[in-house]
Amino acid sequence: QMQLVESGGGSVQAGGSLKLSCTCAGWIFRTCAMAWFRQIPGQERELVSSITEYGTTNYHDSVKGRFTISQDNDKNTLYLQMVSLQTEDTAVYYCAADVPKSDYCSDPPQFKYWGQGTQVTVSS
Repeated sequence: QMQLVESGGGSVQAGGSLKLSCTCAGWIFRTCAMAWFRQIPGQERELVSSITEYGTTNYHDSVKGRFTISQDNDKNTLYLQMVSLQTEDTAVYYCAADVPKSDYCSDPPQFKYWGQGTQVTVSS
């Protein structure tokens, strides 16, 4: 059973930086993709960034150039480096994982494993 735990959230001033981490526990052979989602108050949860097992990344337009997703497979850890934070980035951030079923990955990915989330608050 895969378990995800986020850390690194907090409160910062606009223009500041934070680095989120997501540690993955459990003996999972591989993931198809991992991602960061966020839920801004009053809005639907949205995909912030994702990365496939082959290293392909994508970003929501609102964070391009400011956020960077990366993973350290040796440490079973997913990261989200956030710079130039804006008040609009205030949200609960979740990491999620898509694992293969019968050794096959879905397209689009199906993120079935979720962390509890970590709060990011950006003040002006």
